[in-house]
Amino acid sequence: MAGTLLSPPSGIPLERLVQVATERGYTAQGEMFSVADMGRLAQEVLGCQAELLCGGLGGPNRDLVLQHLVSGQPLLIPYDEDFNHEPCQRKGHKAHWAVSAGVLLGVQDLPSLGYSEDPELPGLFYPVPGMPCQPPSLPEEGIPGAVYLLSKQGKSWHYQLWDYDQVRDSNLQLTDFSPSRANDGRAYVVPAGGVRAGLCGQALLLRQ
Repeated sequence: MAGTLLSPPSGIPLERLVQVATERGYTAQGEMFSVADMGRLAQEVLGCQAELLCGGLGGPNRDLVLQHLVSGQPLLIPYDEDFNHEPCQRKGHKAHWAVSAGVLLGVQDLPSLGYSEDPELPGLFYPVPGMPCQPPSLPEEGIPGAVYLLSKQGKSWHYQLWDYDQVRDSNLQLTDFSPSRANDGRAYVVPAGGVRAGLCGQALLLRQ
């Protein structure tokens, strides 16, 4: 999904990604419990740059993530998936990957250069394709409901808007391997240090 958001979009089939991941020892069943391995896989197969973000999605990393999305580049985030695909907190027992393709910002001032107001939703502005635009000032951290990520999990049919703080918190508590997976009799590739070392507080910024 992230490959289709790159410019130019990648037409690499999923089967090829799984094949290379298996050959490199990143996965056994299609699972990916290492953000670093996912970055290496993206670089090799998609031919893109993959910047590994550590330390969570808050603090100084927050502006990096938001500026990356405002520039039109995709973000890959491990998180705990709830029954409706939205973020939850299950200590990593429901760990999945999501791709974020955009961001919805609540801003005080109307955007100026290069933005157009939606004709059906007053107050909603989006950049005009092909026009230079002046991105708005980012909302300050700590303001509830000011930032939403346009995100999608692999099994979902549609993109959803997820509250940034909920995604941040879900990503930051990925610490344990699922007991149900541990007891299902199948082999999985888990990095040294476990889920905490491989996923917790980490994400990937992809760009061409």
